Amino acid sequence: MILKETLKIKYKLLVHYSGLILIISGLIMLIPLIVLPFYKNETNHMISFILPSLLSMLTGYFLWQITRTAKSTVELTIRDGGIIVVFGWIMTCIISSIPFILSKQLNFTQAMFESVSGWTTTGLSVVDVTVTPHIFLIWRSIMQFFGGAGIAVIMLAAIIGPAGTGLYSAEGRTDMLLPNITKSTKMIMSIYLGYTISGIILYIIAGMPVFDSFVHSLSALSTGGFSSVPNSIGEYQNIYIEMITIILMLLGTINFAAHYLLLKGNFKRFIRLGEVKFMFFIMSIFIPAIFFFSIKPLYSSIGKSLRIAVFEVTSALSTTGFSTVSYTTLNDFAIYVIILLMLIGGGTGSTAGGIKQFRVYVLIKSFVDNVRGFLLSPKRTNEIMVMKPDGKTFLNNNQIVNIGNFVFIYIFFYIFGVGTMMIFGFPFMDSMFEFASTIGTVGLSIGITSATAPPFVLWVQIIGMLLGRLEILVVFYAIIKIFKDFRAIAGRHTKNK
Repeated sequence: MILKETLKIKYKLLVHYSGLILIISGLIMLIPLIVLPFYKNETNHMISFILPSLLSMLTGYFLWQITRTAKSTVELTIRDGGIIVVFGWIMTCIISSIPFILSKQLNFTQAMFESVSGWTTTGLSVVDVTVTPHIFLIWRSIMQFFGGAGIAVIMLAAIIGPAGTGLYSAEGRTDMLLPNITKSTKMIMSIYLGYTISGIILYIIAGMPVFDSFVHSLSALSTGGFSSVPNSIGEYQNIYIEMITIILMLLGTINFAAHYLLLKGNFKRFIRLGEVKFMFFIMSIFIPAIFFFSIKPLYSSIGKSLRIAVFEVTSALSTTGFSTVSYTTLNDFAIYVIILLMLIGGGTGSTAGGIKQFRVYVLIKSFVDNVRGFLLSPKRTNEIMVMKPDGKTFLNNNQIVNIGNFVFIYIFFYIFGVGTMMIFGFPFMDSMFEFASTIGTVGLSIGITSATAPPFVLWVQIIGMLLGRLEILVVFYAIIKIFKDFRAIAGRHTKNK
């Protein structure tokens, strides 16, 4: 009986915070209206945003109010937080797709694809930016901006209570900037917003139009990749714009806790971080490789070739998805390297996707440690040491095995997605590239993703983007927990957890 009552209170609390997510989503949906004074011919699209915004806020307020008594000292675990995060993301993506549908810009499948791609900061798109109204172009980048921060972080910036730890961890953030979770999330939003505003200003100074500066700064820092021009950053042929974009992409792919070290002036500790060293090591290997074996033969200018190599490697590894060239011009080696980089992905606790550099770094370090132990047979411990923002961290065998399990599951779903695309007749290499971009929430495309793509393929990509952004295990744990909890509430499961 105690278990049942506790679960009922927890699920009321889950509904309570789901209501808050809907309220916040509704408010965010009104932000694109700020462009209407500058594009008065698009005022007819205003209702496409106002109606779903009101629906979201009213529904959210209703859920918030009917469960307001659920506020209690019951602590939400990471799995409880996972349920809120998963349902919150699904609800937000559905609501956010409605403006595209009401305005008849896209059908339901296409609208859901664009919405999920925005919130997951993927950047794959089925819209034609040359004919899409500005209000929808800015809406896509706004989704990426808030999706990069994370729904849970946005909530926690305004919430103080027992839900904190579970929600914060459920969205893949483990490193604390400050001892208090609410202060940590507010600090994340402050850093995030500060970088974005700086990016907008720098883009304008570099010569990018004001509207495009807003779109690209929101998308670059969130490692999203949505653009307002057909050829992405390559449209401008401007070295300063490319340099600003590279800086923003790198900032977006670095752990927010590491940013806090930088802002405190602790540069020595920053460069000692295992994940940061690994990121620059990867770049130092693959930038020269792509430069010499793929890009240099295509261009007479060494400077231009080097610019392209640096930009494309940074974009793929940071899972941003901006580009300066067409990938149809690159050879198979370059495509292979970009696929590998998209699968590795960015830093933990950042806006980036992919397997995450920290996990790959730990597995490589564990492998090297095992080989050294086999060859030299020293006295070994069952732990490896990694440097994280909060100091030295020792990982035991169980933690390393868990990381290995995650990578295995990630690769399994990647192979499944690639196979699905091949069933529909797409070439093997193209399928590998496109689904690596999908599940890694990158946004680079070799041509498969489009408004004419088979609906089933788009839905597989939708699922892939959600799994990639929400961390696969969080989604599965949330689903399993729901079934277990409802069995317990129904009286069919009487044992304590």
